[in-house]
Amino acid sequence: MRDAVIIIPARYASTRYPAKPLATLKGASGVERSLLERSVMAGRAAAVSTRGVTGLYVATDDERIAEEARRIGADVIMTAPECVNGTERVAEAVKNAGLTQPIVVNLQGDAPLTPPHFVSALIAAMREDEGRQVATPVLRCDREALDNFLNDRKHGRVGATTVVRDLKGNAIYFSKEVIPFTGSLKRHDAIPVFHHVGLYAYTPAALDLYAGLAPGQLEQLEGLEQLRFLEHGHKIAAVEVSAPGAAFWELNNPSDVPLIEGYLKRMGME
Repeated sequence: MRDAVIIIPARYASTRYPAKPLATLKGASGVERSLLERSVMAGRAAAVSTRGVTGLYVATDDERIAEEARRIGADVIMTAPECVNGTERVAEAVKNAGLTQPIVVNLQGDAPLTPPHFVSALIAAMREDEGRQVATPVLRCDREALDNFLNDRKHGRVGATTVVRDLKGNAIYFSKEVIPFTGSLKRHDAIPVFHHVGLYAYTPAALDLYAGLAPGQLEQLEGLEQLRFLEHGHKIAAVEVSAPGAAFWELNNPSDVPLIEGYLKRMGME
């Protein structure tokens, strides 16, 4: 069994939401916790429920985030401010800390609702096919999730990401738009839209490769780091997961705070 490590990349200077990792979210009991703390809690729950996870780290270039991580007892790896996205930051963290685990999980720091089984499923997918270099979970939208997507676009907000896959389950494209087009969809039709979950697993070789690839036009237009792999012709396995009875959404904009707090309350998450 190949071991895995979980790294949570976190930066202070987010374009859409500066200081986002330090934003607070109220749980079901009314207790406020930082987004970073809730992300670390999600990572710890995943580590406990998944065999062979042998480390959990926060990777950042900002001392304010590092201080918050240490306050909640998380290990920190400092990285350079020049890292332009989470994948670059994870790649540098692996190098700086000398990590040797053959599976590296990037649990992005804006997804505190990530269920532990999403991480388990992703690691299992990497273990069952050692030829996979990169994998990421995708979640079929229910009507509520699709309405959230469409509401964001209606109000001009750039938020969560959708993905389309080929017949072998590999990603064809990721977008901030809602793809495929759903304008002709009837209310009770099966929803063909998949929500891309902010979570990746890589081999160390894939991270080395990524660090040497130039950003492409699609990555820059969409603001989606994973498109760098696709633009250069490398596959990403899009592993379907499910979350019956649960809700999933990332904190992309300040307007997402009440939505996520409502989900925390609904699911009894402290």
